[in-house]
Amino acid sequence: MQDLAATVGELRGRPVNYDEMKAPPFVVDGWHQDRRVVVLGREAPGEPEPGGVVEKARALVDGYEFSDPGILRAAFRWPGDLVGRDMLLEGRFLLLRFLIGVRITAAHDEVREGADGPERVVGWSYQTLHGHLEQGRLTYEVAKNLATGTVEFRIIAYSRRAPIPNPVLRTGFRLFGRRTQLRFYRHALVRLHRLMQAPPCPPAPGPDGIVRAPSGVGVGRFEKWTLPFVHPGS
Repeated sequence: MQDLAATVGELRGRPVNYDEMKAPPFVVDGWHQDRRVVVLGREAPGEPEPGGVVEKARALVDGYEFSDPGILRAAFRWPGDLVGRDMLLEGRFLLLRFLIGVRITAAHDEVREGADGPERVVGWSYQTLHGHLEQGRLTYEVAKNLATGTVEFRIIAYSRRAPIPNPVLRTGFRLFGRRTQLRFYRHALVRLHRLMQAPPCPPAPGPDGIVRAPSGVGVGRFEKWTLPFVHPGS
């Protein structure tokens, strides 16, 4: 397999793999729509505090540190703009790994009216690229209620299975894909909550300029036996 930097670079030519006008909120039939939330902590009421819960959570989210490396790992070029960042994701199931691409297409930093009053919301959204096993958009956001100071991490997504030509892979994804997706959401909430108690860990690119996230994760135990079923150029 070619080097990681070249593989990440190939994603630049990959388009989003679905028609946004045929996805939520315009079309909802056939799509999973998910929303998962965890409270990360509290600050004083008002805008986020320097060095506070929101600032730390935002850095962890931007670095993709919340991801459970047993399910999903990421590689992306650093430094660089957040919007337009191509991310090569390595999905893991048993002895298999699936190399799939996504692109961050929106960033969020605004005050919105939430269910319990105005909130400062920061975060970003990515969309799936050609060659991905799924189609859809996933948003990670950190939201602070400006009246109470409560800070939440939210995962908001819509998705569906992409056309998969390989019949074995198609059957496996039909059986285990949704289950693995929901497990990823659960683990991400727990992991970010736990990371909030640890010292900050800024992204650390390798000599090739590529960040491998989450940080501190070595080669997987069974990596030498795994198989890249889906490649970003497929």
